[in-house]
Amino acid sequence: MKILLVEDDFDLAEAMLQGLEQKNLDVTWIRDGKSALDEIYSNNYAIVILDLCIPKIPGMELLKNIRLNKINIPVIVLTARDTIDDCVMALNHGADDYMTKPFDLSELIARIKAHTRRTLNNDEVISFNNIKIKLADYSVYIDDVLVPMTRREFSLLKKFLENPGRVLSRETLAEAIYNIDDEIESNAIDVHMHNLRKKMNKNLIRTIRGIGYILEKNKS
Repeated sequence: MKILLVEDDFDLAEAMLQGLEQKNLDVTWIRDGKSALDEIYSNNYAIVILDLCIPKIPGMELLKNIRLNKINIPVIVLTARDTIDDCVMALNHGADDYMTKPFDLSELIARIKAHTRRTLNNDEVISFNNIKIKLADYSVYIDDVLVPMTRREFSLLKKFLENPGRVLSRETLAEAIYNIDDEIESNAIDVHMHNLRKKMNKNLIRTIRGIGYILEKNKS
């Protein structure tokens, strides 16, 4: 199980890493919100443990950004902010759970397992020819082999699998992977498409010049 820990307190994070790894949990530690957001876009995690008082992008803003960008990942807020208002605000912004410091590590581990178990039990699969994607953990299988993909590559592939044989414009694809307030480079979709095609049958998704792309129904 891959866990993203977003915490700027060095001593606390070191202790958490040691305790979680003793339970055979795979933990990546990030100390600021901007790096955490980049990490979430670039890799697939089962759950995020998020402190609210972090630099660059505060935890509450990071949480809102995750949900606005339609990233379906459980988030446990772990913070020293113990007011009801902070708890309610975090839950309203999309947190799945809220714990205050100091905390018991065994309780945190139990909550991690509960949230990830709930997510995996509600696993939805979309299949097309030799491709299978699992929405709960953002995994992609081609010929039953796990193929690593970024969040945006996954979202693009999901959009195509939901619309086989239909031409999707660059604008439609951008809406599927970007927030409305994001600054998008003019060639961003083409770059993501190039990276996606390298990981699968290059002929499966065809370019419609000047319009967008189409997932061919009769190819595998």
